[in-house]
Amino acid sequence: MSTWSNALNFKKIPLTSQDALPELALINLTDWGLATLIGEDKKSFLQGQVTCDVVTLNADQSTLGAHCDAKGKMRTVFRLFHHNEGYGFLQRQSIMATQLPELKKYAVFSKVDIEQSNDVLLGLTGSQATTVIEREFGGEGDVRAITGGTAVKIDEQRWLIAIAADQAETIANKLANEAVLSDSSLWDMYDIQNAIPRVDAETELEFIPQAMNLQAVGAISFKKGCYTGQETVARAKYRGINKRAMYIVTGPAEHCPQAGDALERSVGENWRKGGTIIAAYQFADNQCIALVGLPNDLDEESQFRLTDQDAIWQKLPLPYSLEENE
Repeated sequence: MSTWSNALNFKKIPLTSQDALPELALINLTDWGLATLIGEDKKSFLQGQVTCDVVTLNADQSTLGAHCDAKGKMRTVFRLFHHNEGYGFLQRQSIMATQLPELKKYAVFSKVDIEQSNDVLLGLTGSQATTVIEREFGGEGDVRAITGGTAVKIDEQRWLIAIAADQAETIANKLANEAVLSDSSLWDMYDIQNAIPRVDAETELEFIPQAMNLQAVGAISFKKGCYTGQETVARAKYRGINKRAMYIVTGPAEHCPQAGDALERSVGENWRKGGTIIAAYQFADNQCIALVGLPNDLDEESQFRLTDQDAIWQKLPLPYSLEENE
């Protein structure tokens, strides 16, 4: 295992819910993993396995997507991009041990090698992130080949850097004097604010793609043809079988909720399970923000609380429409 980061102090930044975010932060994304696909059949194989359109993905683009089981329940949500001599997809480390074997199982008759990468994963965030990417790496587009790896634009405030360990050490030491160093909790906070879906071990095979809003973030192609779980995804679109969506909620808590925890909703004077926590972030003032899977027909007046806690949580507006975004 690489020890490149031992000399640097990547820890949770003590942000309150009222604090401005750092203009530049370097994040050690240890809670995330990178899988790679290399070989002449990589494109056709992956096209038949995932919800996004792999064939039309240009070298300077990335896309969100999902890998489902035959019933349309998601094993993972990933970000796919061209990386080195093949594809890389970023996903949660917690599902690597179960998801990758399932993907490999269908690759035995294809010329494709699927492995977990040893690349270091770094996040660069804040208003100065793009300026630093331009200065250090140059290039054009939202996905850029760099020395030792790839830089991927996530949004206007974030870049992912997937890079060999020796190069990671070089760039991290260079940026340590100008960037705040953070653990991956800061990346979680950005994902939650932007309502970016994810699957952890605790939520694996619980949701179909539309129940985590994948249709709204360009992660489902309804034109590409068959893939594993495609029938369920199509029925959710054309027959309205999906009854859930992912929302942002906020409220106070003594401890940060974890993926898989229950969120209760008010029903008259009573409380019942309303949804499942997908991801959460706790600020230093004990305010929390979370992504949660909820019924998509709730009244606007609905209130929420964590199980066995009295504090009331509220639903926040999503940063996008829940319609398809192809």
